[in-house]
Amino acid sequence: MSSIFTPCHIGPIELRNRTVRSAAFENMCKNNMPTEMLFDYHTAVARGGIGMTTIAYAAVNKSGVSFNGQLYMREEIVPELKKLTDAIHQEGAKAAIQLGHCGNMTHWYTCGQMPVGASSGINIYSPTIVRALKETEILALVCDFGNAVKLAKKAGFDCVEIHAGHGYLISQFLSPYTNKRKDKFGGSLENRMRFMRMVMQEVLQAAGNEMAVVVKTNMYDGFKGGSPMEECLEIAKELESLGVHALVLTAGFVSKAPMEILRGAMPLKTLTYYMDMLRFWWLKLGIHMVGRWMIPTVPYEEAYFLEPAKIFRQHLKIPLIYVGGMISKTKMEEVLNEGFVAFQLARPLIHDTDFINKIKAGEIEKSKCKHSNYCIGRMYSIEMKCHHCVDKLPKKIKNEIETNEMMWRK
Repeated sequence: MSSIFTPCHIGPIELRNRTVRSAAFENMCKNNMPTEMLFDYHTAVARGGIGMTTIAYAAVNKSGVSFNGQLYMREEIVPELKKLTDAIHQEGAKAAIQLGHCGNMTHWYTCGQMPVGASSGINIYSPTIVRALKETEILALVCDFGNAVKLAKKAGFDCVEIHAGHGYLISQFLSPYTNKRKDKFGGSLENRMRFMRMVMQEVLQAAGNEMAVVVKTNMYDGFKGGSPMEECLEIAKELESLGVHALVLTAGFVSKAPMEILRGAMPLKTLTYYMDMLRFWWLKLGIHMVGRWMIPTVPYEEAYFLEPAKIFRQHLKIPLIYVGGMISKTKMEEVLNEGFVAFQLARPLIHDTDFINKIKAGEIEKSKCKHSNYCIGRMYSIEMKCHHCVDKLPKKIKNEIETNEMMWRK
């Protein structure tokens, strides 16, 4: 049997195989509450053979929400989440939830207050003014992370993934680009890691011995002035010393280098097509004028993070979970042979929730996803979905899909 389908351990839990549905945003919640759509999607992925499926981005409190279609953790949503984890377990998979705080990447009408971050400034993507967190607020946020883990445990999750990458709040403290503080939370890397360290100590204590704790962390930020690989390796070593069970290695910054994370071209026509004209006219106009400059294309290739991830593998003993460009059985096996305990994937499971079972059965060797990124352009406004599941797409969207697919076709 392929190494893909051998069991593996992440902390105290065992997965039936080495596949993990990554925490790609579904936009399938309503008023920050779970929905039947979210339930149906993740149970379908579990039924499709995944080892563990990750419910994407649940904020630890209301101020950490960047979209209305996201969860934020509170007692009232626990019963519905428990129904979801029970259904996932019934299909033989483990259930994870990604916890984090978006920091400055939100707007007052979404999070209900002036957005907060490591430092004050302006979020040009909203646009809105951002206020630096006070030390008392930082301490309260640390407690919020712990409480969110306790709620996740109560809801039946086997694993929590703490988001410390991509320019979210923990990453905003870590990166010199977003952290201009002059107190004990800014300046040196040791100081910039302080918030992360406090959060992880609280998370590990709340998780106890029953839950796996993994952290999504950057290998590099992907632009001048961000955290370089050398700093990110020191951050990974700090997480290892704190006792987390595994790291998910990624790169990029949503507000500065988004396509470094995703690869390929951002489908700008799709992105603006689904936006509310009355509410986001200024953003649609800005994307039309300077979108290609603000969100430049980054070439797509299979396993696009593998080479930097191998460097981290050489310097760390902790289990590492690979993510980025996992579309073929050959590359999946190659990644595992390089010493990664498991790998994450999302777009092949957006295209086909039965992808893992089909690989196992020998029906296919590679995903039929052709990387048009339609699902990415769409998910910022409505629920995540592959274009082949959508009827009556307008001609300009069909043309954009075809153009982006031809760009990466080999």
